[in-house]
Amino acid sequence: MSHPPAGLAHTVSSRALHWLHANRHHGALSDLPDADLSADRGAYKALGETALAASLVLRGGAAGTTELSLARELLAYCWEQAGEGSLLYERLLRYPLKTDPLETYAHFNRGGLRHEELDELLAHTATLTSTHASEHVPNRRLGVANALRVSGLDHGAGAPDWPTLTRATWLGHTPDPWHIDWLTAYAVTHTVYHLTDWGRLPTGVPDDLTDYLRRWLPVWTDIWSEAGHWDLMAELMIVDMCLPGSHVDPADWQRLAEVQHEDGMVPRDDQPVDDDPAQRFDDHQHPTIVAVIAGNLALTRALENPQPA
Repeated sequence: MSHPPAGLAHTVSSRALHWLHANRHHGALSDLPDADLSADRGAYKALGETALAASLVLRGGAAGTTELSLARELLAYCWEQAGEGSLLYERLLRYPLKTDPLETYAHFNRGGLRHEELDELLAHTATLTSTHASEHVPNRRLGVANALRVSGLDHGAGAPDWPTLTRATWLGHTPDPWHIDWLTAYAVTHTVYHLTDWGRLPTGVPDDLTDYLRRWLPVWTDIWSEAGHWDLMAELMIVDMCLPGSHVDPADWQRLAEVQHEDGMVPRDDQPVDDDPAQRFDDHQHPTIVAVIAGNLALTRALENPQPA
């Protein structure tokens, strides 16, 4: 990635992070959330995604001082909303086959936050056959495997079989690329995210799958860009940055910068945006989170591979 796109990526990511921080109160859980999250399901999912973005900004360390401070505050806010781990503990205790407590907790672990009782409970459930036999689609199984890896629980009898898990996915079959649809494209992106732990392990994707992605990612990115689906376009850009090297077209960064609103929010698609702040946050928090992650990975890659003067 050349320096101009890296600079543009920093601008997009920084503005998006500021927007998430300024509007975080719109994503608060109810005062007394219960473990089944009957009134907070959507907010709970978004809380975990925000924690993911903040943890990746902190992990990379490529952002500026202001951005790192905002990320720390966002992660602390999410941790507070999760009862400093107690909500995740109670949810797993009541619903031992659910994987979201582990997956959400992994984002906090990445940021250095732990809950002793939850650590003990996860260490136990990670060894159970029922945990690994739960019915999930293949890319979700990879999500659980990566969460175990991030949390230090990927050893012993419960260690993930990465090659088998990988080949069970749509991407693992390198199928006819023109038969991809919207939902499958999201599955492809998350397959790569989990295999590489969001770019930390770029060689985690087997060579043949990397070659396949190198050939077809530009096509898919163009397709969803033309369709005005900015969320998926940005997710596909992240996929490229999770692989060895980076070949993201500078024009993709320009498109993302052009659709970003002045306050930093990135719209989900090309449809009209609601003026109500709470609805605006609910509708477009996810693509704005994606923009933070994309920009942060771009900066990390730029530092790893500096351009000659």
